[in-house]
Amino acid sequence: MISPAMSAALDSWLAHQRALKGAAENTITAYQTDLLGFLTFMTQYHGEAQGLGPISRITVSDMRAWMASERARGVAARSLARSLSAVKSFYRWLADREGFEPTAVLSTRSPKFQKKLPRPLAVDAARAMIDTVEVQAREPWIAARDVAVVTLLYGCGLRISEALGLTARDVPLPATLRIIGKGGKERLVPVIPAARAAVNAYLDACPHPMEPDAPIFRGARGGPLYPKAIQSVMAQSRMQLGLPATATPHALRHSFATHLLNAGGDLRSIQELLGHASLSTTQAYTAVDTARLMEVYDAAHPRSQNEADN
Repeated sequence: MISPAMSAALDSWLAHQRALKGAAENTITAYQTDLLGFLTFMTQYHGEAQGLGPISRITVSDMRAWMASERARGVAARSLARSLSAVKSFYRWLADREGFEPTAVLSTRSPKFQKKLPRPLAVDAARAMIDTVEVQAREPWIAARDVAVVTLLYGCGLRISEALGLTARDVPLPATLRIIGKGGKERLVPVIPAARAAVNAYLDACPHPMEPDAPIFRGARGGPLYPKAIQSVMAQSRMQLGLPATATPHALRHSFATHLLNAGGDLRSIQELLGHASLSTTQAYTAVDTARLMEVYDAAHPRSQNEADN
């Protein structure tokens, strides 16, 4: 479907994203899928394999046809915007390398979509979720495991992949945990006593040996624990509690940020704890109204502090 030269260029760009941009493997896979889909469409649309020559001659009309085809297949605006971003990034890199004009692709407008706002749990709902998760499993060690994972998500603001990626080298959990997050970015996360106690209780109950490099959280048969298991137990729990479908593992991370801000934490510190590159991302994570944000801003702003001193 694509020429050997184009295939080599794509591999080179993906390697560039991985090595120099620090993109995570999941991101690399998504890029590859998006670009292969785009190139496959262009091959079928023009009736010829997409090599370096044909790709340099893509027009605005071609781009419109691809986007219309994607929407006709039922691709959501958010997903199409992500695919277009990958195409533009690759095209910009390729144009600079091969010396052709990329305007037709780079000028293509991204489809508009409404950003989904995070929906954190209320404080009492988050606590009830941890209590209810504990009674779902028949085996005590699995119950302790699920409580430990959920407590890490809510108490430390970890992504589920980060919690499940902890190995025996990370235990006993220190007061401050070093986490490697998205894109290989490193951050330090304080571990609250409740999270440390929950993990210790699980380790005491777990029947499987803890090899140094093996994940500490195990499935029923001893293999690595996968996110689906935690998603499932939380789904059962939220049905019992009457919580909405948005009460997911990731919602606990939103809850961590929101409750911390409501308790007086500042956005910059929360940004560092979550591992966000942009403060605007942290603001989106925290479900607080504008008045509360301004209150936090005024309290932290140097000018406000100077006025208070005078």
